This record gives sequence, C-alpha cells and structure tokens, in this order.
Amino acid sequence: MFDDSLLDDSTRIGENDTGGWLRAAAHAGAQVRATAEVAAELGVARMFEERPRALVLLTRPGVGTSVAKLSSALLGPACPVPVVVADELPPWVGALDVVLAHTEDPGDHVLAESIHRAGRRGARVLLTAEPDGPVAASAAGHALLIPPRVPVPQGFGFARAFGGWLVALNTMGLLKTDVGLIADELDREAERDHPMHESFVNPAKSLALRIADRTPLLWGLDHPATAVAAHGAGMLACYAGVVSDVAGYPQALTKSVLHRRAVQSTSAEDLFADPDDEPTGQVRVLLLAVRQGQLAEIARRAAHETLPGADVLEPAEEVTGGDAVCAALLALRFELAALYLGLAAGKLGGPGLYAPAV
Repeated sequence: MFDDSLLDDSTRIGENDTGGWLRAAAHAGAQVRATAEVAAELGVARMFEERPRALVLLTRPGVGTSVAKLSSALLGPACPVPVVVADELPPWVGALDVVLAHTEDPGDHVLAESIHRAGRRGARVLLTAEPDGPVAASAAGHALLIPPRVPVPQGFGFARAFGGWLVALNTMGLLKTDVGLIADELDREAERDHPMHESFVNPAKSLALRIADRTPLLWGLDHPATAVAAHGAGMLACYAGVVSDVAGYPQALTKSVLHRRAVQSTSAEDLFADPDDEPTGQVRVLLLAVRQGQLAEIARRAAHETLPGADVLEPAEEVTGGDAVCAALLALRFELAALYLGLAAGKLGGPGLYAPAV
C-alpha cells in the first residue's frame, strides 16, 4: 500500500526530485507567457492574420499529440474551417492552408520532411521546437519557428506548444482566448501545488492521493475534458507508472464490465467500506469537465446519477476565463499529481531509483 505521508514529506520529495521536474512543471505559466512574447516578436500577427482554407495539426510522439487533440476539441464542430489532425503532412496541403506543429525531438526526420514539404507548397507553418537540428533546419525560410525561451527538461513542453498554438488560433480568428490570463492562472495553480503545501490544501497532492493504489478511470464529460484526460493518462504513465483508462463518458458507458465496476466503486456502500477489506484492482472514477453551458450540465447530472461517489474535476468552479483556461489548469494539475506520485513512491528520481525513459 502507498504511504500517503510521503506526499507531505517535502524533504524526501526534494531529495528524489533530482531532475528538477516539479520546478519544470511549475514553469508552465512562464512558458505560455514567453512563447506569446516570442510569437509577437517574430510577427505571428502579420503571418497568420488571414483565415486558412484548412487547419492541419501535426502530431508526433510526445506532448504534441495531446496539444493537437485539445486544440481540435476546443475548436469543435463550430470551427469555420476544416481541422485535420495527422501524423504526417497530407498530400493536398497548399498555399491556402495553415500547419501547426510541435516537437521536443530536434531530430524527428518525419516531422522535418513534413515541415519542408509544407513550406515548399507555400503553406503557413507555425512550429514550436528546439532551434537546432533537422527539424529547425527544415523550418528555415519556410516556417515561423518559436524556440523555447524558458528551458525545461524534455517532456514538459505542453504549455509552450499550447500557448504558441493559441496565439496563432487567436490571430486567425478561429478561437478567442486570453493567453495572458492562461499564463496567470497557471502561475496560481503552481503556487497552490507548491511542495511545501500539505495535501489537504494542495490540489495536485490531493489528486495524487485519490489515484494512489487505484486504477484511475479518466472519463471526460465533454471533448476538451477527454483530451485533457488523455494528457493526464500520459503523464501518470510517464512519471508514476500508473495505467489509466481514458474515454468520453458516452464511450465509457459501452465498456459494460468496467462501467459496472465503476458504479460499484462509487456506490454508497463502497464509500463506507473498510479500505483494508477491498480486493485488489480497485478503480477510482474521475469525471473531468471543461466546458460550461446547458449541454455540459446535462452530461454532468446524468453521470452523477449513475456514479454518485465519483470525483468531479471541474476547474470552472475555481477559475474564470473560458474553456482553454480550465483545460490548461487541469492539464498542469495532472502533470504535478503524476510527479508527486512518482517521487513519493520512489518510482522517479533519487539515487539508485528509476528514472524516466529517454
């Protein structure tokens, strides 16, 4: 069983955090702010002022896939232009289209080739990546390359990519979001989740406690929430070795046996059960909600009636500013929760302990 007292042992947490991962995650707000500043300096407003024929979001291994899924979900079906999410550049992309891409692998030759072809065809390209390597070389003269201004270890580029893409989407009029407000709220979330704050007042540590020794069922009540759930599952796997189930709630209903276990785990009887008597393989239902409005409220009520004891993660109850703000805050909370869980359990960092795969 996981020793929950370790989460509030800031000395042990600090000793295990040999890579400075908590500090890196806490720089999410600074990454968004710095990326927006670099984008403005490089002329993103001039380059992306016209609305494209189609928007292509390139996904490569790493957090770029999560950013693409979340951006697509935030744009939604009301987006006035087609949105295509692809691993490589589609063959039809031309001068009327816009391509957004992110990578933390400067040697990704597949992405480098896609960026080169997009630029050769005259498409407008925004790329958040390292300033050196084959990817950066492919962007020279063809794309707006936004390099990192706030150095963080590999794997912590979600905020940088999301901030850069939001600037472009705002400029094209496809999404209206206050990027500065996102940066400010991420700073506040990082402060709430500071290692010195105990778990009962620390949202990330509290989330880590809820997940410890359970199989998390990360079920989104709307499309942006499901995209954040996928990012959270990736962080839990990467930094804590935790396997999660991710689905939109309508899809989760079709997983009959797993959903039945979820109902049992959130019933009144289960809530008052003795944890020592629980069988192994218990689940923890986490319902994620990002969007607001009547449809979102109907989805929340329906899920709550079936799963009355489920944890509902709804950032809109804590902050204002819209869906993108709530999604970014929830993504950071999962990153920090995964780090706390991995550090406290000894799965991440520290002398002689496991380290993240390169």
